[in-house]
Amino acid sequence: MRRLILVPLLFAGLAEAADALSIDVYRDPNCGCCKAWISHLRDNGFEVHDHVESDMAAIKSKYGVPHRLGSCHTGVIDGKFVEGHVPAADILTLRQQPALIGAAVPGMPLGSPGMEMGDRQDAYQVIGLDGQGRESVINSYPAN
Repeated sequence: MRRLILVPLLFAGLAEAADALSIDVYRDPNCGCCKAWISHLRDNGFEVHDHVESDMAAIKSKYGVPHRLGSCHTGVIDGKFVEGHVPAADILTLRQQPALIGAAVPGMPLGSPGMEMGDRQDAYQVIGLDGQGRESVINSYPAN
């Protein structure tokens, strides 16, 4: 009898976890690295809802992405923005920090997810942003 109760609870927990990894990605139709970042997310267990947009500035404005943190695509998870080539593991970190409204990898650093080109990796940081506009470093990646 216990097994019958635990199995539905296990599956309910898995369904909740799957729902929790759902992310919307807004991207320009002409951007190839955006598609590569989406592949990175899918490879790491995210269910991606891909939205092709012609007015990315409006999307960034809607979700509060400051211009200085801008990149080529914007993800949204749990109402928080994920700007640019943020690694999947750092998106999970963002979700655990209620004070943050988003995270960004400004620009398009080589070696970040979706920007892999050979063995080169530029140094970059994942920047968190809170509701008062204060920035903090969520993670740092060294150059190789």
